Amino acid sequence: MKSIILGGGCFWCVEAVFERAKGISSTEVGYSGGKANPSYESVCKNDGNIEVVRLEYDETQSSLLEILTLFFKIHDPTSWDKQGADIGIQYRSVIFYESEEDRILIEKFIEEKQKSFDKKIVTQISKLESYYKAEPYHQHYFAKNPNQAYCQAVIVPKLQKIQAE
Repeated sequence: MKSIILGGGCFWCVEAVFERAKGISSTEVGYSGGKANPSYESVCKNDGNIEVVRLEYDETQSSLLEILTLFFKIHDPTSWDKQGADIGIQYRSVIFYESEEDRILIEKFIEEKQKSFDKKIVTQISKLESYYKAEPYHQHYFAKNPNQAYCQAVIVPKLQKIQAE
């Protein structure tokens, strides 16, 4: 098993998509990139942390390139600290890697992907320094709250887009 940590807007959205993706064995939402021991409240007050999803995946079923391809389909990698109506550093597009091998692959992927975007890709690529699991009520939020208004307005269209492909 390998892991990768992705930030691409609201972590509920990213998690909901990857919970359904081939080869993903587990998802967990959390925070990374800022002050130690964050809470949802401190993240919302711009403590420097980003809402992220930690993915555990089986390389024999899904490659990092397949994961990155899906990630770039479900968020706007050209938008700085904003995804849709969600605005703030906590919604930054970022990939936290753990191995040098992954960093090289991610950089090459983005370089190649840039050719299909009119605007500059601003997704940060950062070595994972710290990761903090988010509060229990955030874990698998869409699965527990599919009829909640935000879920219906934001997550359901992302899932429909991916299922239609």
